[in-house]
Amino acid sequence: MDYPRAGRQGARRWVPSWRLVSGVFIGFLGSLMAVAGISYALVEVPEVAKAATAQNNVYFWDDGKQMVATGGERNRQIIDYDDIPEEMRYAVMSAENKTFEDDKGVDPMGIARALVNMAKGGQTQGGSTITQQYVKNARLGDQSQTFSRKFKELFISIKVGRTVSKENIMAGYLNTAYYGRGAYGIQAAARAYFDKEAKALNPSECALLATVLKGATYYDPAGAPEIDPAASREDNTARAKKRWKWILDEEVKDGWLSEERRNKYRTFPKLQNPRSNVDLAGQTGYLVDLAKAYVIRNSDITAEELRQGGYEIHTTFNRAKVKALEKSVNKVRKAKIKPKLRPDKDTHVQFGGASVDPADGAIKAIYGGEDATKHFTNNADQTGAQVGSTYKPFVLAAAFKHGVRDPDGPPEQGDGQRTIVNPKSLYSGKNELKIQNYDGTVWTDRDGKQWNQKNDGDQSYNRPSFQIDLREAMRESVNSAYVQLGMDVGLDKVKQTAMEAGLKDDTSMAGADYPSFSLGTSSPSAIRMAGAYSTFAASGKQNEPYSVSKVEHGGNEVYKHSKETKLAFSPEVADNVTDVLRTVVEKGTGTSAKLPDRQVAGKTGTTDGNKSAWFVGYTPQLSTAVSMYRLDDDESNKKRQFLEMFGTGGEAKIHGASFPAQIWQNYMAEALKNTPPKAFPVPEPIGSIVGETSPPPPSPTVTEKETEEPSSPTPSETETTKPPTKSPDPTESCDQFDWECNHSGGADGGGEDGGPGGGPGGGPGGESPSATEEPPGQEDHGGIFG
Repeated sequence: MDYPRAGRQGARRWVPSWRLVSGVFIGFLGSLMAVAGISYALVEVPEVAKAATAQNNVYFWDDGKQMVATGGERNRQIIDYDDIPEEMRYAVMSAENKTFEDDKGVDPMGIARALVNMAKGGQTQGGSTITQQYVKNARLGDQSQTFSRKFKELFISIKVGRTVSKENIMAGYLNTAYYGRGAYGIQAAARAYFDKEAKALNPSECALLATVLKGATYYDPAGAPEIDPAASREDNTARAKKRWKWILDEEVKDGWLSEERRNKYRTFPKLQNPRSNVDLAGQTGYLVDLAKAYVIRNSDITAEELRQGGYEIHTTFNRAKVKALEKSVNKVRKAKIKPKLRPDKDTHVQFGGASVDPADGAIKAIYGGEDATKHFTNNADQTGAQVGSTYKPFVLAAAFKHGVRDPDGPPEQGDGQRTIVNPKSLYSGKNELKIQNYDGTVWTDRDGKQWNQKNDGDQSYNRPSFQIDLREAMRESVNSAYVQLGMDVGLDKVKQTAMEAGLKDDTSMAGADYPSFSLGTSSPSAIRMAGAYSTFAASGKQNEPYSVSKVEHGGNEVYKHSKETKLAFSPEVADNVTDVLRTVVEKGTGTSAKLPDRQVAGKTGTTDGNKSAWFVGYTPQLSTAVSMYRLDDDESNKKRQFLEMFGTGGEAKIHGASFPAQIWQNYMAEALKNTPPKAFPVPEPIGSIVGETSPPPPSPTVTEKETEEPSSPTPSETETTKPPTKSPDPTESCDQFDWECNHSGGADGGGEDGGPGGGPGGGPGGESPSATEEPPGQEDHGGIFG
């Protein structure tokens, strides 16, 4: 080694000779060859049988007892190469590796791309040949996305390509690949998607299975929105159809499928329900999906790692409460919903429900649908059904927290001058009320047209002043009062308050720029509504709903839920909202949700067009939301819409106070039967009485049009027993023995029946903005802004 070079002067001493450069280069190549040779000699060819032994995941109830074991080797079966249809082999080669039959197991260009990408710090890339993908699938013990793993896989792929026949490689790949729906291997996939043996698959079905190999989360037409909202059923179906068609066309180009035979498969293949495992029947499948999605979203455990199995997942679900909620829904369904008797009214009826512990946000029970193996949309976790007047408590909370804006304040003060309101604050209960901006000007839509807010049954309250306090307006669900209150507080503050309680600012939060937003044009899930109301139950402490307490793997704890409590509202705000909502259950639209010897706060909700009905309520120990709606569950129908429920269950109209409240009451009575009653905190005085006039307003009475529907049962003069607690009953602005006062709103007064609108066709009222569309102008609103 002559460096620096002897006999040279200055900079020439540091210029290496050609002998030195050549020697170093040859030495480097020799070292690489030595490393490659040793690596090649040491790597072992994977065995298909060993690659197909992933374990089950075991899910546990909140008491530690096993719920179900699923997701592992029970859904695997190795089949011979001769039992794999050639159409499947051709579909995979056309889609993944056209040169498979001639290559040496690796793609140099693909490797170069992967190396460059990793060197740049970008996302790592998988093997591009079928051989490399087989090696990746077979190495279940190491799925890390690291350079060393890629390096090992490279040499394994080279060795497999040189020592294993193409037939065995193809069989190994198709027998170890993951196809979604818990199916590993072609045989399990054929059963999961088409309920047939692999050897019976036709070219179209093979093309579909080759499609989902690209990534079942985004290509299984059933969708996986619980894992990623972008993987909706509609989006996945569109992606799958596009790739399925492309694969069949590629097979024609590659000479593996004749044009004549290709033309026989122009219709997308019919798939079976994604849940065929009997262990996932009933509510179990919904529970497993919810817990699995929670783990993927909130831990470092990937979907691929979960699919490999071996995890012990401890959920927050309480077995007794889950059974009680399912039993309560089934009781109402069996007694009232008669599809054969009323096929045009009682078909497509759906219920959803969720129960959350206010203390920490633990989801104790859900009702996702009739059966997870028959109806696979989780009704507890999916949005779409507008919540109607169950949104009004967020308007009240916003008024308690932020106050109403002062219309007499100077313009330069902007939003600064505010007054916190008191439950006795007075607002107009007039039917067809002109809604005003906070500065006193009449609100108009984008076309400059004003609109009048209707109350249910065209009822007005307290002629001639038309004034009603906020407690009574909540009790009777008076639209006009709460729409104007929302405008005075500011719809931005209403939305902010709902989000602070626990709702999300996503596609479910619709219509925030329109006065009807205060009447519940949003469509959060039952889990979200139960969680948001639990914030009131916990005196303003907000806990994010969660379904998994911890996860273990190989005896080690790999995830543990960490409670993060936020103070959304002061106790004064939350407890006063609760106090007002107790009025709804004690003497208002929610009397059918009463629990013996136990304090209850809650709110009914029925939306415009009678397309959904809700009851959301809580005790200090448990918050529960129940929804009801009609929605066609046919996945082939791309334009599924919520259907009216007039006449459903033999009722003229479905109210939040009817079936949802009955389900809520039956469930909560059972769920809390071994839990001692607990009183709500006594609310501290809050705010000022806004809108007070002299003399005091008369007791609320209906003045214009009497409702045609029966009033909700209210306590008679002998039924005035208070709950056995020290917390006082909600105060009233009328005498508790005044029959007319306590019955003025009808069965579901105010917004409950009329919802966020009223009459059709451009007049006052009408349908509220869709939860999935941007609210258009008046002409497109069905008459809300008449």
